[in-house]
Amino acid sequence: MARLDVNPTRMALSELKGRLQTSTRGHKLLKDKQDELMRQFIDLIKKNKALREEVEAELGESFKDFLMASAMMSPEFLDEAVSFPKENVMVDIKTENVMSVNIPKMEFRMTGETNSKDIYPYGYAQTSAELDSAIAGLDKVLDKLLELAQVEKAAQLMADEIESTRRRVNALEYRTIPDLEETIKFIRQKLDENERANITRLMKVKDIINKEK
Repeated sequence: MARLDVNPTRMALSELKGRLQTSTRGHKLLKDKQDELMRQFIDLIKKNKALREEVEAELGESFKDFLMASAMMSPEFLDEAVSFPKENVMVDIKTENVMSVNIPKMEFRMTGETNSKDIYPYGYAQTSAELDSAIAGLDKVLDKLLELAQVEKAAQLMADEIESTRRRVNALEYRTIPDLEETIKFIRQKLDENERANITRLMKVKDIINKEK
């Protein structure tokens, strides 16, 4: 604790009391915010873990199919088969404010051919069933992959906000509020000393006047 450098006057005491009240209220609000951020952060981490396991499992199956397809097809023909997709994929990103954190909201926007029943950019005559399975698997996991990116980014932003809020809470709890309380205590002591000194002087003056009478 460190006493603030202020004059021990009643005006300074009143001002410091106001600052202490504001700091105490701000500390409570920030602490509540920190607790809520932590609750939401833990939920995000759990969701991220489950979603990542699903995505990795589905991508693993799709990559196995691609490996089998590449073993059965020539590299040149495989490259040619997947070089011209029927759709172009764009990502629209918006933000949502959650506890002062701008969380990204992402969704795919497809451009190109819109026949969602036919996602294969090649004919079936010279391609393998494994390649079809790999393409279908990637198409299926695409939405989960975007959701995973969104959740991980949200968790990162929320972690940064938690750390920033924690620093402000600690600064108020361990520095600002104790310093204000120490200074208020000092000013009260000084004012009490001055008041006692004034009373003593008045009593002496009264004694002098009584003696003169």
